[in-house]
Amino acid sequence: MSSGTEAPIGDSTQNSTLERCLEVLRTAKNDSEQFAALLLVTKCARAQELDNETRHRIFDAVGFTFPNRLLFSKVTPEGCPDYLYRGLGLTLLACFCTDPSLASHIQVINKIPILNETLNISCHEDMKDLTCIIEDAYQCIFGILASPEGPKHLVSAGTVSSLCEAYIKQSHGWTQALRILTALLTSLSDRCWKRSRNELQCLLVKLSEDFDNEGDSRKFHLAEILPVFLPPSPYLIETSWGTNCLNHLSKGLLKILSSKLSVSQRDPAFKLAACLSNTYGSSWIRIDSKVEKAKFLSLLVNLACVEVRMALEDPMPLNSRQAAATACYALIEMGIHECTKEEYHPLLREEQKLQLLQVMQEACAAVMYYLKQVGWERMEDPFLLASVRLLGVWLAEETSCLRQEVIQLLPFLVHYMQTWFQRGVAYRNQLKEASEMALLSSSWGGLWPGDAIRFLLPALCHLSAEETSRKILISEGVPALLCEYYQLKWQILSCEEELTPESKSEAQLSLQSCCGVFLNLVVTEPILVCQEPCFVDLLKLLMQSLPLQLIKENQLILVANMSTLGLMMSRLLASSPVCQESVSRDFFLAVIKFLSRCHVVSGEPDEDKQSIALRDDYAVAWADISELWFLGLQAFCACLPLLPWLSSLVLTSGWFQDLLLLLEKVSPQSVDLELVTSLQTLLTQLAQISGPCRELIQHHGGAEKANVYGMAALEQCLSEMV
Repeated sequence: MSSGTEAPIGDSTQNSTLERCLEVLRTAKNDSEQFAALLLVTKCARAQELDNETRHRIFDAVGFTFPNRLLFSKVTPEGCPDYLYRGLGLTLLACFCTDPSLASHIQVINKIPILNETLNISCHEDMKDLTCIIEDAYQCIFGILASPEGPKHLVSAGTVSSLCEAYIKQSHGWTQALRILTALLTSLSDRCWKRSRNELQCLLVKLSEDFDNEGDSRKFHLAEILPVFLPPSPYLIETSWGTNCLNHLSKGLLKILSSKLSVSQRDPAFKLAACLSNTYGSSWIRIDSKVEKAKFLSLLVNLACVEVRMALEDPMPLNSRQAAATACYALIEMGIHECTKEEYHPLLREEQKLQLLQVMQEACAAVMYYLKQVGWERMEDPFLLASVRLLGVWLAEETSCLRQEVIQLLPFLVHYMQTWFQRGVAYRNQLKEASEMALLSSSWGGLWPGDAIRFLLPALCHLSAEETSRKILISEGVPALLCEYYQLKWQILSCEEELTPESKSEAQLSLQSCCGVFLNLVVTEPILVCQEPCFVDLLKLLMQSLPLQLIKENQLILVANMSTLGLMMSRLLASSPVCQESVSRDFFLAVIKFLSRCHVVSGEPDEDKQSIALRDDYAVAWADISELWFLGLQAFCACLPLLPWLSSLVLTSGWFQDLLLLLEKVSPQSVDLELVTSLQTLLTQLAQISGPCRELIQHHGGAEKANVYGMAALEQCLSEMV
């Protein structure tokens, strides 16, 4: 008889047996009868593939009362293994869990702690009964994992910790443990790390060691999954266990990328290196010597540049290479930062930097070529956003190279920024894919991934300072676009209770960069500022927001940008209604606080002459705000004759009196020439336009002070007005 006719008979026999067992279960009068029927049911469940209808029939007949007793029973019949009852219960549970609707039943979810405990039962591979129990437990967990809320239940019940232990100890089923962990961390990384941080740390150490030491195909599999196991917060570098992981990851990647490999073997290595670079820059590279570390970094960047050029210079078949090319973008970005940052003891020698800059320039030229060729047609493609981000990083550091190509591409870049800004929130969900693809970043959080403007803002600061590119930006409507963008970012920053630290930092940096672009326009295009209505709206927003921002801690750089920009614009728009409203007085009071708090007296009070010094918070930020402070003071002086009420505000604020007292207390030799010149401009301007100010200067020995500090213009002004 052929096998084709035997199968139905076998199936018929099994179905008949199953039907009899179910009937016994339904009519069982005691535990012995029910137990005997369950033994046969479990054999049937293991012996054949059951459809969902049959599983539900078994479930309806068995219920959970008796299986619960089996799972929790501590006593077994004499001569039987102590795991007998649990094994029977788990077999039934595994049968149920292959149906998603049953796997999500509360009675199954309640068994997760038992499943966790079962995973790490000590046994040898030849202990068939025990290994079957462990396999049933894994089948249950896979079933729960496939249910809609299953992953959350598993994480909450501590399954991650048990799975980590199973992998680290290489217990029976450890490969399945790794598969489940990969799935859980892919979907619930933050929850997993919050619930099982210590166990995941140990697991990552083990995985990185395996990655370093493996010499077969498993090395490439580990390279593929390791990005999922990296912690969501960038604290690897801050811990000894993290440093250990980075050592192994660096060595493992070096072994892979130093070898001749196929594309399928090389790509996972690129993606792992990209994830590390995106979080840690180049500091994740832990090779024994500085020389070898520099060589490895150069190797990474060179390989990435070659990959990008190969992918982009022939863009038609690119779709299959987008993920790898995006990973290479992250490595090139790391190279750009490494070549442009200023250090006393740089990692790269000057000739290494020049070589890398050359290959990175060629890669960025390929990105520009790609955007020019296909950008207008592929606006929806997330890979385009990743390309724009890399180009923004390059242009933030270098706009003189490839100048003509940049000028030609600018209209497209502006169109791209405008398009996605206008589409806004409606596309937030559609573009989640972009947040994952654009440099593989997990740090974007809830930020709108279509926000291309923030990637190009640093570049716009440079481009708006150059005449040719600035004219294009103006003709394409960038000033009005950035005014809207500034308003949006200010609204985001104002909702502090809803902000993550990353979102807050991003909003601050975006606002600061916007101020930089606007300052360039105010200085170089004053007529535009006076004619474009958007600048009046921007000035009003600055006047409303600065007093609120001033009272917040750790906001000094943003306050300096807002103050100086507002003053520079007030100088041009002094006749507009916004500068006559009450809001302008609040703004100027906030500006006076920013300017007046900068310098303090330093030294012991009993000293004859003390020194002038920066206040602590200003000293910390001085490298970033010094130019803004001096420019702001200069713009404030220019506003004094344009706004007649402003000199009275200076007097009532107490700034003028405090400044004169400061000059009395400190040694003139401690005040540098640039500060003397700026203060002279302020004092002279006030003396010329305000009688009360002039009298106060003279009351404090103004002429003598002017002589001692070398303020010739102030001395002449006072002598002419005697």
